[in-house]
Amino acid sequence: MNLLIERFRHRLVVSCQAYPGEPMRDPDTMRRVALAAARGGAAGIRAQGLDDIAAIRDAVDLPVIGLWKDGDDDVFITPTLDHAVAVARAGAHIVALDATARPRPDGRTLAETIAAVHERTGALVMADCSTFDEGVAAAEAGADLVGTTLAGYTAYTVKGDGPDLDLVARLAAAVDVPVVAEGRIHTPAQAAQALRAGAWSVVVGTAITHPTTITGWFASAVADAAAA
Repeated sequence: MNLLIERFRHRLVVSCQAYPGEPMRDPDTMRRVALAAARGGAAGIRAQGLDDIAAIRDAVDLPVIGLWKDGDDDVFITPTLDHAVAVARAGAHIVALDATARPRPDGRTLAETIAAVHERTGALVMADCSTFDEGVAAAEAGADLVGTTLAGYTAYTVKGDGPDLDLVARLAAAVDVPVVAEGRIHTPAQAAQALRAGAWSVVVGTAITHPTTITGWFASAVADAAAA
């Protein structure tokens, strides 16, 4: 097993991202969030955008999973090989990219993209998938890790209230690469459940690093209690 991937085996990776237009949408802010996550015990950081990746790579001594969200097409997480190469060159140890069955904007297959990332940059590849078949295909295409990131976020999958633990378990039993649980993991209990389901590692973003959403959860609960 790759030594880099071993560093976050059975541990937490924190996704440090902010949406465009938000007060925290700033590379230095995300760098500080990553530092706070590292201090709290994160074993890796997932970051979006070239400036954020570079700033976080310089700030923390942890594996960085990088991605670049770009475009309005269905495939927008590191959608092309050029995006993937740029992510690696910005400092990401691992490049996360859309590994769904949907066509990629540059016309390359997933296997072609993964092979080129390996050859041109030496970076590893995390395949963000939404179904069991996509996860299996991504492993066969050469992905170094398979994530459940997009389960519930494609037109042909169903979005539940919590993480898709069944998908985690099925993939962990079927592929010979590490499976990363990601998506709608909102509590420590859910993170533990994902690990028990067979996940190599667990990625948590919103519940740790997105105060707008967290505030909304509390505000909604208080409003409901006040109306009862």
